[in-house]
Amino acid sequence: MTASFETITTRLDGNVLYTAFHAPPINLIGPEVVRDLVELLDELSRPTGPRVVVFDSADPDFFIPHVDMTKVPQYTEQAAKAGGPGDASLGMLFRKLSQTPAVTIAKLRGRARGAGSEFLLACDMRFASRETAVLGQPEVAIGAPPGAGALQHLTRLLGRGRAMEAILTSADFDADLAERYGWINRALPEADLDNFVRQTAERIATFPRDALVAAKSAINAISLPAVADVRADAALFQQLVRSDAVKQRAAQLFERGFQTRGPVELFLGDAVGSLEATD
Repeated sequence: MTASFETITTRLDGNVLYTAFHAPPINLIGPEVVRDLVELLDELSRPTGPRVVVFDSADPDFFIPHVDMTKVPQYTEQAAKAGGPGDASLGMLFRKLSQTPAVTIAKLRGRARGAGSEFLLACDMRFASRETAVLGQPEVAIGAPPGAGALQHLTRLLGRGRAMEAILTSADFDADLAERYGWINRALPEADLDNFVRQTAERIATFPRDALVAAKSAINAISLPAVADVRADAALFQQLVRSDAVKQRAAQLFERGFQTRGPVELFLGDAVGSLEATD
C-alpha cells in the first residue's frame, strides 16, 4: 500500500490486506470516510494489489451505522472522484467496490445500517458476530428509500417478500435472522469470528490471481444490478433526502440524540419506529 488514510487503518499480511474503519465517534459515513474509500479502491485496482481484503471496524459497537445526515452534499462530492460528476453517489462508489479485482470480505461486529449495510452488501462475502451484529435499512422510516444498493442487492439475496420486510419496516435484524434471510453469509460465535475470517482470507489468498479475478467477474456479470438501476436508485434517494418529510423526521431523531453515541444509535430500529407520523 502506498496511501495513508485518515479514517481507515491498514495492515498487509502477505496477499491479504486487513482494514478497519476508525472514524470516531461512531464511524458515520462522511466526506473523510468516502475520500479514504475512493483512494483505497484506487489502490486495490492495481495489478499488484492484494488478492483479498478484509473490512473490519475499530469500534466494536458500530461498523458503519449510516451516513452523516448533516454532510450529504460533502460526501457526495467526494464520491464523484471515483467516477466523475455523473456518478456522484455512494451507490456507484460501492459498485466500484464490488468490481475491484480483490476478493472483499466484511467482518461485522456491532451496527451496520443504511449505507453501512449497503457497504457490506457491496462486498463479496459477509460474516458476522452472532452476539453483537445488527443490520438494518432505516431510510424509509426517515423518509427516503435506500440509495446505495440495498434495493438491488436485498431483492436479489432475500427475495421479494423478505426484501420488502427488511426495507419497508426499517427494523433491526440480528445476525441469526440476517443469516437465515441471506443478508449475510454466516453468523458465527463471537469467539470464532476472527479466526474463521482469517482462515478464509488466507485460504483464498493462496489461489492464482487470474482464477480469482475471472471467477469473481463471472459471478458479478450474473448478479450485479445494471448501472442504470444503480444510478436511478441514487438519484431518487438524493431527491427525497432533501424533502420536508426527511427534514422533519430527522429533526425528531436529532432531538433524541441521533448521530451520537447513545440509545438512539444503539437501538435505531426502535427509534425510527416511534417517530411521530408525518405525511
